[in-house]
Amino acid sequence: MEKHLPTKEELTESLRFAPFHRWLDLRIGEITDDGLEIIMPWRPEIISNTNPKEVIHGGILASLIDHTGLYAVLSQGVKTTSTAYVHVDYHRLATSGPISAKAKILKIGRTISTAEIFVYGPDGTLLASGRGGYPCS
Repeated sequence: MEKHLPTKEELTESLRFAPFHRWLDLRIGEITDDGLEIIMPWRPEIISNTNPKEVIHGGILASLIDHTGLYAVLSQGVKTTSTAYVHVDYHRLATSGPISAKAKILKIGRTISTAEIFVYGPDGTLLASGRGGYPCS
């Protein structure tokens, strides 16, 4: 039996289901054979520091990494609803937007699937990266 690969519309509907995802105003960008992109707009509510510049809260970037990894796994037709682990590295301050996160599937496993995620600023600068594991059901 073949896996159902969800369409961009199906992934968007799923992404917009949760109130937190709607609040972040996440959008599905490009979908590739081995991952996808999620785009998040710049909004005042995601800023944690304004001295000397406005900076996005690190927890928001961590959430973006986690969500992008999860949806990359879902885009491959894998059933998962949670995160087993996520690791985040912060490289530069996020001081403007929109922010884009690009995930690449590293492994689709029987029990856990793994994705690597990179977060970029509007000028293509690497802001953060991470890796997540997502239980397969």
